[in-house]
Amino acid sequence: MRTTNESKKASITSERKRTNILMDAEHKTISFLCKHMPNWIKPDMLTALGVLGAIIVFIGLQLALTDKLFLLLSVFGLGLHWFGDSLDGRIAYYRNTPRKWYGWALDINADWLATIIIGLGFYFYFPFYRWIAFIFVAAYGGSMIIALLRYKIADKYQIDSNALGPTELRLILATVLIIEMFVPYALISFGAIGSVLLILINMKDAFGVLQSGDERDFLEKQAKLKAV
Repeated sequence: MRTTNESKKASITSERKRTNILMDAEHKTISFLCKHMPNWIKPDMLTALGVLGAIIVFIGLQLALTDKLFLLLSVFGLGLHWFGDSLDGRIAYYRNTPRKWYGWALDINADWLATIIIGLGFYFYFPFYRWIAFIFVAAYGGSMIIALLRYKIADKYQIDSNALGPTELRLILATVLIIEMFVPYALISFGAIGSVLLILINMKDAFGVLQSGDERDFLEKQAKLKAV
């Protein structure tokens, strides 16, 4: 039989396969927060809070055009986005009140909306390098599409790429925002390098999904031949 701790751990992990480097620390933090979250706070409220965090990131970036100190507001927004995005589904599983497909669909739409809002913030923050923000958002959107394809074909919903996941990306971005306060063009450099890395990772992951699709086609064809 499972121990109470093992049951609680399973209750907030849902069906996602996590491989990110901060997986254990993040899990312990989320477990603590789920345990102490007031009952009046509902999963949909946390989803909305995550989108609000993205809006705060956008506002901070626009205000930073006149004063770099406002980049700290964007760092706060990233933290708020992590809080809402990471807890909305997990707390539903913790309370044993999940709505699997509704929650999954809402999460995907909220993530894409937040990505667009944050991407627009960077787009308008880069007066002469807006194409970098566009490519970065397009590449990140591509990684979301690949995750959905993997879920459909291989029945594995994985949002991480090896050791890196959304949490690590937020931490890296927050660090770069702080560096940008003292080192001009740090964000542009991060956007350019990050775009190249995301494109390369997407190419590797897309090839893996195509292989899984080919294998599934073969197995389904074999099953049909046996049935005949």
